[in-house]
Amino acid sequence: MLRPRTIQCPYCGEHIEILVDASAGDQHYIEDCQVCCRPISVSVWIGADEDVRVSVAGEDEG
Repeated sequence: MLRPRTIQCPYCGEHIEILVDASAGDQHYIEDCQVCCRPISVSVWIGADEDVRVSVAGEDEG
């Protein structure tokens, strides 16, 4: 189940929309910013009630 989420790029500050696969459980991956093309470290947590939480950081921030 893909869910859209809006995040803010830690490099350029632009708000971009990403699709999060809520059926995959907790995950961590790198996704390039659609505006500045820099690598964003994305962490996803799925709560017991299927609430999707997303945290982003610059690749060098972990």
